[in-house]
Amino acid sequence: MGSMKRSRSCRILAAVEGLEAKLERNSTTTFVMSLVIPVLCLLCVPFLVYRRPTLEWLQTIRVTAGIGSVESPEDKLLGGLLPPGFDESSCLSRYQAALYRKASPHKPSPFLVEKLRRYETLHRKCGPNTELYNRSIQQLESDHSTGPMECNYVVWIPHYGLGNRVMSIVSGFLYALLNDKVLLIHVDRDMEDLFCEPFPDTSWVLPKDFPIENLGGFEGDATLSYGKLIRDKIINNDMRFATKVTLPAYVYLHLPWYSKEWDRLFYCEDAQQLLRKIPWLLLRTDEYFVPSLFLVDEYEEELQQLFPERTTVFHHLVRYLFHPTNTVWGYVMRYYQGYLAKADERIGIQIRIFPLVPIPFETMLNQIINCTLSQHILPAINPQEPAAAPSNAAKVKAVLVTNLNSSYHDRLRDMYYEHSTTTGEVITVHQPSHEEQQHTDKRSHNVKAWSEITLLSFSDVLVTTAWSTFGYVAQGLGGLKPWILLRHPRPGVACVHAMSTEACFHAPPDYDCRARKGGADLSAVVPYVRQCEDVEVGLKLFD
Repeated sequence: MGSMKRSRSCRILAAVEGLEAKLERNSTTTFVMSLVIPVLCLLCVPFLVYRRPTLEWLQTIRVTAGIGSVESPEDKLLGGLLPPGFDESSCLSRYQAALYRKASPHKPSPFLVEKLRRYETLHRKCGPNTELYNRSIQQLESDHSTGPMECNYVVWIPHYGLGNRVMSIVSGFLYALLNDKVLLIHVDRDMEDLFCEPFPDTSWVLPKDFPIENLGGFEGDATLSYGKLIRDKIINNDMRFATKVTLPAYVYLHLPWYSKEWDRLFYCEDAQQLLRKIPWLLLRTDEYFVPSLFLVDEYEEELQQLFPERTTVFHHLVRYLFHPTNTVWGYVMRYYQGYLAKADERIGIQIRIFPLVPIPFETMLNQIINCTLSQHILPAINPQEPAAAPSNAAKVKAVLVTNLNSSYHDRLRDMYYEHSTTTGEVITVHQPSHEEQQHTDKRSHNVKAWSEITLLSFSDVLVTTAWSTFGYVAQGLGGLKPWILLRHPRPGVACVHAMSTEACFHAPPDYDCRARKGGADLSAVVPYVRQCEDVEVGLKLFD
């Protein structure tokens, strides 16, 4: 049955290609048939999106945008953000992705560029299977430490969905960068072949023979959890002053949204100074905890040098670290070329319905329509008039919808398919997949999720759902300030415009380390860390 479906898809695709060839010879019917072709292509979405691409195809594909072509950018290293020296064919998206995104007005600071090059040197020296790494493993197996070594590590442990994972890796990387530690990530099967290696001539993947087992089972009650060690007075932060002290071989940092008050003492400056002495830190979090690092006094000066524009932290670091592998990039390119490339404008609408806070379908649909119409993202329709043949000069807007089911896509598609628009614009609506349920433990699900995040980052205008980490990653990659669909919309306000591309720290601590008191509002400590637009209790960086 699978081969029969593929053959049918191939025949449809061949027919479409034949139509395109005829259109080139007959310009009078080009526009009308260009509307028919996407409809035919809908029948072969699986073929377009999920056939494994060949390297030759990826290397020869050109970037089409509207009627023209975009050549290679003059600055493929993004102002020095990306390192030179990679074999470009091993990860084509690293230098090609910028071609499809809006040009970023934000350049990395010279200090950040220099810091990243120094980190890459450190990672090559201390990365997996080097002599210094093996020496650090021997220390780890000794069950104790007496202080930092030449190479010290942060081991990231995955938690929750792909968006959470990307944001928490960015957080872990900045923490490692500030503390001269090396970041290694624990990659389970569900994350294999998603991301290219970000550092030249080395790997950030934790080796399979790492001596600490069952990393995915670590929770707050783990024996060497920082919060538990502090609570039980096995260690205390005054140990940071000792010149000779016996410490655990590693410490586990338990920082998901449900972490306890003892775990969250991690965010205080005295904890940072103690943890710098410990060679191995195991980090499990689903949070973008970067704003909390801006509240630590000793990091303040360096962070200001690294990010003179504080609202570009996530934008720079997520573009530096995360590049789709050639497998994922092939899916992205095939879908983009098939459905989005020839549009004059691309609109991304990312919809996430949280099971614990369900929203009726019609309520959410109306909110999406109210937002896109009131902010002039999409045009209104003439409800009494059927769709008429548009003029050859009509502007085409392609709408990319991402959601676990197809209902929102279907209603928006029918709305613009069945009626003409008041502006005369042509609106096409597309959705790459609809999984029905989230399956973070399945690699195929994560491939689709990562592909769709990447496609959303190509948008000219982006609409996202409040609280959604999926949307945060897309806006960071694309350098986009999205329109956020509020969880509790106010009368006449379906969505608000984000102030920056930064992500939100959903579950910050409420302990003021400076004042030594709980119940604090950390959004009032410094003027550049304030409440998020979409999460009442969250923290976000502002300029």
